[in-house]
Amino acid sequence: MEKEKIDRINFLARKSREEGLTPEEKEEQAALRREYVAAFRNNLEATLENTYLARPDGTKEKLSKMRS
Repeated sequence: MEKEKIDRINFLARKSREEGLTPEEKEEQAALRREYVAAFRNNLEATLENTYLARPDGTKEKLSKMRS
């Protein structure tokens, strides 16, 4: 996610606490948060896909996906 969008999320959060948001700003904030969470999840999933467990016997095992 671009730094400008993260800065905008932070600005809207600050403004929300200090003076409140207009309905348009609330919609923008919700959309930016959804985008941020999606990017975070994608990055975490990519990291976990490249993670291996090292067993005491020296073998390595790739993490498997959890079923929800």
